[in-house]
Amino acid sequence: MGEVRVGLDVLWERGARLAGALRERGAQEDCAVAILMRNDICFLEAMIATSLLGAYPVPINWHQAGDEVGYILRDSAARILLAHADLHARVRGDIPAEVGVIVSPTPAMLGTAYAIDPALCVPLPGTDTFDDVIAAADPVRDRSRVGSRGSIVYTSGTTGRPKGVRRFALPPEEARRFGQLSQQWFDLHPGIRTVMAGPMYHSAPNTYTRAVLGSGGSIALMPRFDAEQLLALIERERISHLHLVPTMFVRLLRLPEETRRRYDLSSLEFVVHGAAPCSREVKEAMIAWWGPVIHEYYAATETGMVTRSSSEEWLARPGTLGKAWPGRSLRIYSEEGRLLPPGQVGDIFVGLQGVPDFTYQNAESQRAQIERDGLVTNGDMGYLDEEGYLFLVDRRKDLVISGGVNIYPAEIESVLIDHPGVTDCAVIGIPDEEYGEKLLAYVIPAAHAQPQAADLMQFLRRRLAGFKVPREFIFTSHLPRDDSGKLMKRKLREPHWAGRASAI
Repeated sequence: MGEVRVGLDVLWERGARLAGALRERGAQEDCAVAILMRNDICFLEAMIATSLLGAYPVPINWHQAGDEVGYILRDSAARILLAHADLHARVRGDIPAEVGVIVSPTPAMLGTAYAIDPALCVPLPGTDTFDDVIAAADPVRDRSRVGSRGSIVYTSGTTGRPKGVRRFALPPEEARRFGQLSQQWFDLHPGIRTVMAGPMYHSAPNTYTRAVLGSGGSIALMPRFDAEQLLALIERERISHLHLVPTMFVRLLRLPEETRRRYDLSSLEFVVHGAAPCSREVKEAMIAWWGPVIHEYYAATETGMVTRSSSEEWLARPGTLGKAWPGRSLRIYSEEGRLLPPGQVGDIFVGLQGVPDFTYQNAESQRAQIERDGLVTNGDMGYLDEEGYLFLVDRRKDLVISGGVNIYPAEIESVLIDHPGVTDCAVIGIPDEEYGEKLLAYVIPAAHAQPQAADLMQFLRRRLAGFKVPREFIFTSHLPRDDSGKLMKRKLREPHWAGRASAI
């Protein structure tokens, strides 16, 4: 990270000693250990420590308010919280009394990246610190539990509080096979070199990072994503593997041509992306720039990895997310529960063969609500073609029904984002007395651009049916996206549906 370099042997030794410190403070197999940190080497130490103990790491989105962090600590029954100093200072009043705390100084590199007051980057007096507890603890050397438990990941709730997804523990041999499968999925092997550009509290970067650690690869950590800094890292560190999201692609492509040409990217071998839809034009441009090294996957916190498509597969079938990974199963159901044939859009259901099963923390009954015939859904809609290739259409909760016609906002967004005057966009349904719902588009204009609603409507009409063209536009400087690039559309919908019995 920056100029700080730590060998894997040192990293595992510190992780082993941190595991000993956690055990001395009451953490044990199957308990929860929360992690409230930005991307940092100590985050990797925390992941190693919990894995050695056979405990569940609970990575917490550090953007959460203190009340939200307190809720997650209580709901997960976390025994210990591992935190950066500035984040601990912000939430300390919301930490339950029974939760122990170990704090790491916030590195200067993070302080600069996030404009943090240097006084907050130092642990509070009397607080246990990483270096102190690691120096004093006896290490946990037994690696038999490594990989047996995934994280308890809290997903954004569609209403109310977030839900914790907890996977069941795997026996050692199954854990070893699952770890090997994860490494195969991401093409990981000893000697690979990667950059972690996304936040490690998020499910996908967290899974990817754990797989890289297990493979013996090298990781360069970015405090926060910057497009040109990523290119510089690829060249300087001869990066071979990457895990990115489409928002990062868009920012990379918007660099000036001379900047893009400045860096040697020939070391890249395998780039995976997921977490959010990627427009056809963006994907084509990235493949044209980086070559056929780009792979897309479909996954969810509940289902794990499901499909993967290579550049060649995607170019032959633009928009596909690939076929189900060997051993996984995919089915498309209608809203009424009827199994749908190829080409028809419905709810995507996934079998859990080959991955650990899961439950919702303290909400086990909710599992039954997303299950059908032994398969589960995370609310996505799509279809399979005749050869079994999956195509994603939208989220069930984002579907707009206007005058009885189903409209998929993701399709509109994928076209609107290609307008040269648009940096980002979101399309939602809002109340309409005649049609039930009508389309509204939020647009972030590109720098030095002033797109007009009429221009955007004309642009969309050239590529979409008339009923898919929003009649209303709101120009804004910000859209609520999480760090993985996912739009939090509930925040956009709420003001329009306030006071109504339902928000479709």
